[in-house]
Amino acid sequence: MQMVKLTLRSAALAATAAAVSISLAACGSSGPAGSAASADSATMWGLTGGNQPVLQKSVDAWNKAHPEESIKLDFFANDAYKTKVRTAVGAGQGPTFIYGWGGGVLKSYVDAGQVADLSDFVKDNPDVKSRYLPSVLKNGTIDGKTYALPNNNVQPVVLYYNKEVFDKIGAQAPKTWDDLMALVPKFKEAGVAPFSLGGQSKWPDLMWLEYLVERIGGPEVFANIAANKPGAWSDPAVKEALGKIQELVDAGGFINGFSSIAADSNADQALLYTGKAAMILQGGWIYQGLKKDAADFVSSGKLGYTTFPTVEGGKGDPANVVGNPSNFWSISSKATEAQKKAALEYVKSGMFTDADTEALIDSGAVPVTTGIEAKLAASPDKDFLSYVYGMAKNAPSFTLSWDQALSPAQGDAMLANLDQIFLKKITPEQFVTTMNATIGK
Repeated sequence: MQMVKLTLRSAALAATAAAVSISLAACGSSGPAGSAASADSATMWGLTGGNQPVLQKSVDAWNKAHPEESIKLDFFANDAYKTKVRTAVGAGQGPTFIYGWGGGVLKSYVDAGQVADLSDFVKDNPDVKSRYLPSVLKNGTIDGKTYALPNNNVQPVVLYYNKEVFDKIGAQAPKTWDDLMALVPKFKEAGVAPFSLGGQSKWPDLMWLEYLVERIGGPEVFANIAANKPGAWSDPAVKEALGKIQELVDAGGFINGFSSIAADSNADQALLYTGKAAMILQGGWIYQGLKKDAADFVSSGKLGYTTFPTVEGGKGDPANVVGNPSNFWSISSKATEAQKKAALEYVKSGMFTDADTEALIDSGAVPVTTGIEAKLAASPDKDFLSYVYGMAKNAPSFTLSWDQALSPAQGDAMLANLDQIFLKKITPEQFVTTMNATIGK
């Protein structure tokens, strides 16, 4: 399959950027207080975290205005959701609205006939199509047909740092990999972990591999992997990136016990704003969590953010980014006709209302819709929003998170083996051999 790649250059992309927080424990809702979902209500599974209140209010408003086309909404933590939804969809028992990231996982649903073809719906509703940035919209297409529509905001991976901790040792944010490695002993001497990491969740580990491979070899390296070219994992950039990760581990770059820290609980973020860790490499979505859980830290200007460092001799453009173009809604092909009808009506007129868009911006995110520049400029979070917007807008390449771009089997194997790399239980050579064996599976 082809790597999902965004080229974000033109004024047509005047609203991309930022952040969706995916975290915390599972909870649920059947709609607004006092209302009961009918037996044939459309079902929706969302993720807890930064965008949870926005989605809840949107569905509550929809149910109040459309009791005959109600939606039953339940929330799940990120890690639990990914397992639950894959199992449910595989059994033909997924929710009406299937929350996803596009890429190889979406393709697996399409190949199994589990999601509806939305091409005619998009064609017949030009207002829906024109709502989105074209470069984001295309990530819901497989073989030229639309199977998923964006439902929130662009999420580049950002290097966050605690300015107060940096000031204490007289340091600046790292611009190169050598700068980054030089900071490790300085922070350790000051009694601060250089980097926080939610290693128990495994997917935060991936951000390190994605950016290092990108900086060393450029986007073509992963493009070949995602295209299932035989031996693609043997690219020298992959081995070098894995080696640098283990060098950072050996140097004590990550907080002690990182393999037991769960990103779903926001514990990795807490280490940053409490000053126990100087930096964290995480998605743009955690800004929403930081704004909620550490409002003073954010408002006082102690939060810093920058791009991932360059690597000497690397082929990748320093402006290239990795992350998620957006999250998406697919509609289950197994839903009843009434459920499908309600779902499409919500997609058409219940999503990205003025209230929804304003709520996303207020939460610290940039919706993937056009014509919102004035609202962004008026936000108290305009500095961060403008920064991540610029990251996305100016990126020659925006590579989808690898665990979503690959097939589910490949993505699972990659995360499991990358975890072993961070724990120093396998070598880069062993990782490459194992992953080459997954090509085409």
